[in-house]
Amino acid sequence: MFKPDSLLTNSTGRALFYEVASRLPVIDFHNHVDPKPLATNQRADNIYQLWVQHDPYKHRAMRIYGIPEALITGKEATDYEKFLAWAECLTHTVGNPLFHWSCMELQQVFGIYQLLNTSNARRVWDASQELLVTDKFRALDILKGFNVELLCTSDDLLDKLEHHQALAHTKTGVTCLPSLRGDSIVSFLPDWMGQLAIQTGIKIIDLESYKEAIVNRLDFFDQAGCLLSDHSLDAGFNYVSTSESEANLLFRQVVQGGVLALADLVRLQSHMLVYLGQQYAARQWKMQLHIGANRFTSTRLRNRLGPAGGYASIGNTVNVQAISRFLDELDTVELLPKTILYTLNPADNAVFASLTGSFSQDHVRGKVQFGPAWWYNDHQEGITQQLIALSSYGLLSASIGFTTDSRSILSFVRHDYYRRILCNLIGAWSEEGKLPDEQAVLEQLVANISYHNIQNWIKK
Repeated sequence: MFKPDSLLTNSTGRALFYEVASRLPVIDFHNHVDPKPLATNQRADNIYQLWVQHDPYKHRAMRIYGIPEALITGKEATDYEKFLAWAECLTHTVGNPLFHWSCMELQQVFGIYQLLNTSNARRVWDASQELLVTDKFRALDILKGFNVELLCTSDDLLDKLEHHQALAHTKTGVTCLPSLRGDSIVSFLPDWMGQLAIQTGIKIIDLESYKEAIVNRLDFFDQAGCLLSDHSLDAGFNYVSTSESEANLLFRQVVQGGVLALADLVRLQSHMLVYLGQQYAARQWKMQLHIGANRFTSTRLRNRLGPAGGYASIGNTVNVQAISRFLDELDTVELLPKTILYTLNPADNAVFASLTGSFSQDHVRGKVQFGPAWWYNDHQEGITQQLIALSSYGLLSASIGFTTDSRSILSFVRHDYYRRILCNLIGAWSEEGKLPDEQAVLEQLVANISYHNIQNWIKK
């Protein structure tokens, strides 16, 4: 069985983790948790529903191992059969962060210190069933067990946010706010724009009316407490500065049912991204840019499971000139919001870390952030590489820490995982003489990265 303390290989790191990091609340500023179970403080029927069903990381590993799709996402198999399939796979994830995370989830949430396999799967299932009927296994209570103070979910502009509104009127100790997933806005899909027109009562005939409808919904999100936006800029992202008049001509083609050439679509999207960035800045929202995913891999799986089923891959390295032009256009008119840059390609770590020093604002610490190790990088090596790159090319002390980017509420154990790796790295540097051997300095550094920096940075 994996022992989390194995991540702490020096005495200074152990002290920093147990005396500082482990005691701090969690602010998770980007995840894909469904707010509905939180609003009803739902209790899962079984361990599969709570632990495996909503975790594409686990689904991906099962596919690689050869588990039939029917036992991963199929509707014909029972929950126990799918749990048993995961039990067969888990011991074969060694070396993958899933092995660490899964062991930590079993230990910290269920108090199970056995290594799950097909031999003990029934015992683990039965033991967990006895726990799941207790109140501490309701959705919000699980989050409180992880010491979650704030989580920000990912929500489409058309979402009604009724679950967030319900949560806002409960006194749970856990704050759940929406954040805007803005990809639909720059996809210009007719059905989506038709729903936008219906929701806002605004007839969309040109770019001006489209923007009016968007602002209507942005205001709604703002009233619901939204603090962040998020855009996925996949591998191959390009940016071309485009005027209002040119963008309007292109948008009219879309409204009339035309299909834009790729170069024209890039121009229209570029214009809208700048417009949205300005709107975010006006509301003091923070802008997140997730860059570098190759999402179009298996057509078969995409058609069966949708666009987010855990089968995307790392894409090409970033077009840094395009990202810089986009940020600079906002910065030139002093409407660049606080921004987090995430890269899926670790080859871009130095590039992204160096960009944190390219755009700044007086009296704002870390205006542009090199976001935490994301998706395929949120393992021990990837987290360490991100921390080292940020230290080397930017300011580690200004980092806003970690976020789960996950659909599973059990994934909040990854904050514990991240903090152990962070403390171990800082502890090692201190014992090697690379950092001051001053406990107060080290403790403040760890506390800021784990909690205080994001707490201050995310505020309006």
